[in-house]
Amino acid sequence: MSNFFTELAENAIFALEFAGIILLMFVIAYAVEKYSKIKSGDKERILSTKKLVVIGVFAAVSTILYMFDFSIPFAPPEMYKLDFSELPALIVGFAYGPVAAVMVEFIKILLKLLFKGTTTAFVGDLANFAVGCSFLLPATIIYRLKKTRAIAVISCLVGTIVITVFGSMFNAVYLIPTFANMFGMPIDVIIGMGTKINSRIKDMTTFVMLAVAPLNLIKGLMNSIITLLIYKRLSPILKK
Repeated sequence: MSNFFTELAENAIFALEFAGIILLMFVIAYAVEKYSKIKSGDKERILSTKKLVVIGVFAAVSTILYMFDFSIPFAPPEMYKLDFSELPALIVGFAYGPVAAVMVEFIKILLKLLFKGTTTAFVGDLANFAVGCSFLLPATIIYRLKKTRAIAVISCLVGTIVITVFGSMFNAVYLIPTFANMFGMPIDVIIGMGTKINSRIKDMTTFVMLAVAPLNLIKGLMNSIITLLIYKRLSPILKK
């Protein structure tokens, strides 16, 4: 745990940016959910004691899924691995709303850092949180408008599109340059990692299109499919 706080202090500016992104995601989720409750006349608290307990349980499951990530053949394993830790967050978000989904995502990152630390100077953890929320927020917000099977499918499709587009742009504009800067590594070296795997990767554009975008597309689709298959069975238990 001491290493965690030491690394955090050494990267103070990035830590502030990380905190800012976390705060932004919570503000968006809370504002949308508060507005929907006012509009519908729903007086139930956004976070009741029961909801907090369920969020904690699902965050623990999400943390385990996050730790059991695995490499994929089309992206550099030093930087990108696939996991399905957004699955518990999406299920809770469908049941309780976007705030609950973001809370599961945040607690997952916090637990992972406390127990396992970071090997990417927190860049990978920020990527997982921000890109994960780019999937969870659209999906849970849309589903909250009207909770039907058709809307659930649409919300998951929109979330998958957003995570694919946002994840690619966020990597190209912020994450990859930040990773390169923190490790004193030229961006060309990172591009070269992708070129070794796929000769068609020659620059930043082809890197995100052929390595990052497929990763996020698969993550969005798989989380969506599994959620759509099991949510209706879990929903009565979560809401009981």
